Amino acid sequence: MTDKFDKSSPDTPPPADTVVPAGGPEAIKAIPVPHYGRWASGIIVIALLAALVYAFSQGNIQWSTVGDQLFVSSVVQGAGRTLLISVLAMIVGVVLGILLAVMRLSKNPVTSSVAWLYIWFFRGTPVYVQLLLWFNLALIFPVLNLGPIYKDEMTDVMTPFMCALLGLGLNEAAYMAEICRAGLLAVDEGQTEASHALGMSHTKTLRRIVIPQAMRVIVPPTGNEFINMLKTSSLVYAVTYNELLRSTSAIGSTSYAVMEMLFVASIWYLVMTSVFSVFQYYLERYYARGSLRSLPATPWQKIKANMLSFGSERGKG
Repeated sequence: MTDKFDKSSPDTPPPADTVVPAGGPEAIKAIPVPHYGRWASGIIVIALLAALVYAFSQGNIQWSTVGDQLFVSSVVQGAGRTLLISVLAMIVGVVLGILLAVMRLSKNPVTSSVAWLYIWFFRGTPVYVQLLLWFNLALIFPVLNLGPIYKDEMTDVMTPFMCALLGLGLNEAAYMAEICRAGLLAVDEGQTEASHALGMSHTKTLRRIVIPQAMRVIVPPTGNEFINMLKTSSLVYAVTYNELLRSTSAIGSTSYAVMEMLFVASIWYLVMTSVFSVFQYYLERYYARGSLRSLPATPWQKIKANMLSFGSERGKG
């Protein structure tokens, strides 16, 4: 027994009680759901920002001093030293971090244990304490004696620059070791086994197979670590290294413009971190090739797309 009305057949007429308009079915009128919470939260945030700006505008701050001292030679030189010590400390951290990560993954119990102890110590103590340890090293070792190789007073060896470089670089190496280890472990072990089966050595496998693929995992947190290094470098103030914060503080203490000079330092830190954030974005985009079907849009592409969509909507209106 067959059904009188077969819904699957295109020739079957619709039921009698169904009215089909002559021009086809009407378009569905979608009514957007109101989001009153979003509007309320946006208004509250704008009000708080306006109150904050008003409070600072009413404070006893000489904003003209901020503009006048922004490009003073000592401030610019301090910003350059901040950038220099951050780059050098990051290089030390990355190179030593890769070495520690390989040691940590080694099957040799001695090398893996030494790497673990290094990471345990430098991650477990504050970087400020480590800087002070290097700065006061002459109290327990007055002379650096390496036998026939090198011998000198420790105070001459541990200059403020060397204390800052060792304190920041060795501390960063402990964090980079864990980042690099995570990147190396993210590569499939089958590729390492295949390279060994082809006769490649362990070193060549790391250099040609494992590390290039691990960079996709290593690069994003490494860029974040460098931006963090730019801000952490302000701690070398304690070892009398004349970086940005120390330069601005020296001007503030003599001119009694303490808050103004702190604002100057903050502007320089914001500029440097913003510039390197852009570099980090494009570096991540470069290493994302091959892992994503379509690369994320650049900031300029996003602005261009928004301008085109705004223009098209305006044209329709």
